[in-house]
Amino acid sequence: MPLIKVQTSIVNPDSAQVTDLLKHLSAALAKHTRKPETYVMTAFESGVPMTFGGTTDPTCYIEIKSVGSMTPDQTQSMSQDFCQQIEQLIAVPVDRIYIEFADAKGYMWGWNGATFG
Repeated sequence: MPLIKVQTSIVNPDSAQVTDLLKHLSAALAKHTRKPETYVMTAFESGVPMTFGGTTDPTCYIEIKSVGSMTPDQTQSMSQDFCQQIEQLIAVPVDRIYIEFADAKGYMWGWNGATFG
């Protein structure tokens, strides 16, 4: 049920770096949300036409969604952790990354032919 989706303007990043990033993000999201990694989904989309601050320098947008509520402490910790991982693994500066956090009600999240609520 936790999802982290990364969109970046970087074109054709190294596939091994992307795989490493997704694995790191998956494990970290499970830890931060205190949910089993077996439910975590990651997604990565590169080459997205984007601007940030009026320039086309490398940038990134991240969506994090989960069933249940995330606390301000959790989102602060996730923001710091995920921005650092993105910067280290695909070289997008932390000040060019936006993260949107969204809590979902269980009945608004489907899996395996049912919902979580």
